[in-house]
Amino acid sequence: MMNTGVNLPPIVKTKTVPLRPNKAFELFTERMGEWWPTQSHSISGSADAGVRFEGRSGGRVVELAPDGAEYAWADILAWDPPRRFVLSWHPSEQPVAASRLEVRFNAVDEGTEIVLIHAGWEEFPGSDALRRNYDSGWDLVLAPFVSMASA
Repeated sequence: MMNTGVNLPPIVKTKTVPLRPNKAFELFTERMGEWWPTQSHSISGSADAGVRFEGRSGGRVVELAPDGAEYAWADILAWDPPRRFVLSWHPSEQPVAASRLEVRFNAVDEGTEIVLIHAGWEEFPGSDALRRNYDSGWDLVLAPFVSMASA
């Protein structure tokens, strides 16, 4: 891994859904393939790609391409259902670095507040542009999750 010397703040996205934390956690992880927009946010670029979230420390998040190829997006560093998980995030055919993605599930009166924290941009060349892309990209990715959780 490299360090570009740039210290960029983490991306933080907060969403509230009308589900209890255990149900929100399950939807976000075990059922990720039902809501993740693979047509726009995947390695294969296929709307028919699946996603497998291996729910355990040491597990992975894997894209399942229609042609049978598997692409590892992340390694699971911490697994604490239904409170949080932490990933080493590196969705690329040939990863050059990994960032750190933490997702927390907090009980609130309305259901569950999900807090996504994406950090570690200094590991990447072109880190500022990459961070900007992810900042808007997480809004696009989380929208179908919120929609499904609210249905």
